[in-house]
Amino acid sequence: MKIFIAFVKKEFYHIFRDSRTMLVILGMPIVQILLFGFAINMEVQDIRVAVYDPTPDATTSGIVERINQNPYFNMQENVHSIYDIEESMRKGKLDLAVVFQQNFQNSLVHLGEASVQLIANTSDPNRGTIAENYATAIIGNYQKEMMQISHIPFEIKTENRMVYNPEMRSSFMFVPGIMGLVLMIISAIMTSVSIIREKERGTMEVLLASPLKQGMMVVAKTIPYMALSVVNLVSILLLSYFVLNVPINGSLILLFIISMLYIFLSLSFGLTISTLVDKQVNAVIISAIGVMIPVLMLSGMIFPLSNMPKLLQLLSNIVPATWYIAIVRKVMIQGQGLLMIWKETFILLGMITFLLGITIMNTKKRLE
Repeated sequence: MKIFIAFVKKEFYHIFRDSRTMLVILGMPIVQILLFGFAINMEVQDIRVAVYDPTPDATTSGIVERINQNPYFNMQENVHSIYDIEESMRKGKLDLAVVFQQNFQNSLVHLGEASVQLIANTSDPNRGTIAENYATAIIGNYQKEMMQISHIPFEIKTENRMVYNPEMRSSFMFVPGIMGLVLMIISAIMTSVSIIREKERGTMEVLLASPLKQGMMVVAKTIPYMALSVVNLVSILLLSYFVLNVPINGSLILLFIISMLYIFLSLSFGLTISTLVDKQVNAVIISAIGVMIPVLMLSGMIFPLSNMPKLLQLLSNIVPATWYIAIVRKVMIQGQGLLMIWKETFILLGMITFLLGITIMNTKKRLE
């Protein structure tokens, strides 16, 4: 029994002396419960809604006021035509539009019915459907209250129209997210072990002493992995289009160029990791965990960013997949061009510059 207790004590000593193990054992559950607790929120908030009312009256004003008072909606300036609605949705400035028929109150009083059209941006099916359901419920409750007051039966009909994803396929939402996740994880893992492999074999000093500059050497090591990542990209696009029936409404060339940029960013992230750790196993673990959880939880791949606390929304800005997934949805699903994704593109370029700078600096330090 004493020998058994001695072995138990020895194992405790090993764990307590290993700060990394302690961090994983005690820190990981805390991080996960906080992330899952705050990030997983299936409610849809901050729904950007606009109203088109060609003949305003007391009834339409009452409905608009109810929508404006609802905490889930963020009322935008009223639009003046259907064209304005389509343009705002194309630019990503609008989630839902409420369109009243002409002479709404007059039709309600004399004909006993009037219609409201709800136009939802369903490039994100979950967000678009819930936004429509919220608005439909508000209109239904308003109708019940008015009937109780007037004691006159009438009906407000709601007509739903989906744009960008009329069939409400969930693949429209998940394919861009899967592209961001798969390309990031595979690329980061592949390159994270490249420099460490040279360290473990003892050939890193030889490479650093070669006439090739450190920056060029880093780029040279990424080219083979980029070629493999391009094969993955082509496979994903083919499967998405022919098997999952996800359309490519925008420019295929633009989508391919942006994806190449994202792949290079992911490869740069893996190279940065490889300059910070000493073992291939550690590099794989860090690159996998350091990529998978942020992409799943903080990129908008599954859970809307607007639902999260402000701190997590700020942290999501440093996750490259956040910007790439937004680009893919705009180009692939909504058919938008470069003018609508320039901001996200410049952010990805800035991240590449930052990561390559860290990699080159760490490589120079090891040479010294």
